[in-house]
Amino acid sequence: MKTNHDRQSQRTQRLLGDALVELMMERGYDAITVKDIIERANVGRSTFYAHYPSKDELFIRQLDRVINVLTEDAAGEASSENPYFPSLGLFQHVQQQYKLFKILSWGSGADLMIKHFQKSLSEKIERRLQESGEQLDIPAPVVATFMAGSFLSILRWWLDNKMTYSPEEIDKMYLQLIVPGIEKAMTRPSRRDDVSLSKYTR
Repeated sequence: MKTNHDRQSQRTQRLLGDALVELMMERGYDAITVKDIIERANVGRSTFYAHYPSKDELFIRQLDRVINVLTEDAAGEASSENPYFPSLGLFQHVQQQYKLFKILSWGSGADLMIKHFQKSLSEKIERRLQESGEQLDIPAPVVATFMAGSFLSILRWWLDNKMTYSPEEIDKMYLQLIVPGIEKAMTRPSRRDDVSLSKYTR
């Protein structure tokens, strides 16, 4: 059962996260200071540091929140179109938040975002591979890192080229590129994967 303190803490974290996102939309990550964030959120400096040691840590926690929400919301898509992670759901979300992700993809916040996003996404893919029971010739962490890194490279290209293709089109291209390598890494591909992925390798 959540206490008043827990609810207040969650409210403060939400205010700080919303303030960061608003400021990034206005100025970009580089130009924002902790002072800017606490003024926008209307909280004290000590309150900020009671929750986060730095602006970067607040940024990382917001990325975690987005990744977790996306993974939960796109669970059905992850189990059918792409058994390993919700790539289509991620592309669709980025399209909806194009301006924000475009800002994130450049500037000093970009390297932090890419590094953390890849680490988090790789961990989620690795867990799904392990839970699937697939027998792999290549260690699951290597496969997961390859899938996540390839996804982020294509995602950034897509952003840089003003999303010329729809989320569905760019996701299909991603799967066409990634699936043959993943299937070769499997010693005994399951029938489920043959059915759900074969259409992307034709």
